[in-house]
Amino acid sequence: MARGRTERVLIARSGHGARPDSVIVEEPLEIRLDGHPVSTTMRTPGHDFELAVGFVHAEGLLAGARVHQVRYCATGSAVDTGFNVVEVGTGGRAPTPAPRLTITTSACGLCGSAAIDDLAGRLAPLEVRPDIDAAVLAAVPGRVRTMQTLFEATGAVHAAAPFDPATGEVWLVREDIGRHNAVDKVVGRLLLDGRLPATGAGLFVSGRASFEMVQKAWAAGFGLVAAVSGPSSLAVGTARRANLALVGFLRDSSMNVYSPAPLD
Repeated sequence: MARGRTERVLIARSGHGARPDSVIVEEPLEIRLDGHPVSTTMRTPGHDFELAVGFVHAEGLLAGARVHQVRYCATGSAVDTGFNVVEVGTGGRAPTPAPRLTITTSACGLCGSAAIDDLAGRLAPLEVRPDIDAAVLAAVPGRVRTMQTLFEATGAVHAAAPFDPATGEVWLVREDIGRHNAVDKVVGRLLLDGRLPATGAGLFVSGRASFEMVQKAWAAGFGLVAAVSGPSSLAVGTARRANLALVGFLRDSSMNVYSPAPLD
C-alpha cells in the first residue's frame, strides 16, 4: 500500500447543487516493535512501513538496532485488521519498548522540557549545519507543491520532503493528514535506503515547525528545517540546542531565521 487513499463523497456546494468530491482517508495505524505494541496513530494509509520505521527511529526505540523486517499485521490476517497494524522487526535486538497509553492524533505528539532533556541525553548536537541560502530555499516550496498529488486532490494533507540545501533538489515527497506522520514517512524511507543520518540535508515541512518536527529532524541528522508557517518557542529552543538551522514563514522570497540565534 504505497500511495495514500482518497474517497469520493457527495457534497452540497453553495450555488452549484450536489456534486462528488474527494476527501482524504484517515484511519488508525498500530505500530509494533518486535511483537510489542508501541503506539497507535491516526494517519493517511499509504507508505505505512516507512511511517512505522520512521516513528520508532525518531523515538529512539531502535537504540542502534538494525531493521530486518517490516510487515503488516503480525496479529493475524492483514486483511482482517484492515492493513492497520504494522510490525517493525529487529530480531529482538532493540530494547523492549514502553507503549504509549494514548492515541497519537494526526495533529500533535508529546512535548515538553522533559522531552528536550531526553533528546539531549541521547542525541549529540549536530556537527554539520548547512548555510542558509535564501534564493535556494525560496524555490523549495514550489518544487514540493508540484509533487503533492494528495493535496491536489483533497487540499487536506501536509507534506514533508528532504532536499539539498546547496541546490534545492527535492529527493522525495511524502504526504499525510498528520504533519508528524509525513516526516516519519520521509525518515523511514531514508533509513530503509541506508541514507541516515541525513547529514547536511534539509527537511521541508508544509505546516508549522513544532517541537516534534525539530525532534524528528534532529534524530534523523538533518541540519536544517524549513517550514511554511512559524515555529513554537520549544521548537526554537530545541533547534538551537541541537545546532540545527530553523527557518519559518518560508513564502515566496521571504523567510525568518530562528536558529542559529542572531548576533546582537
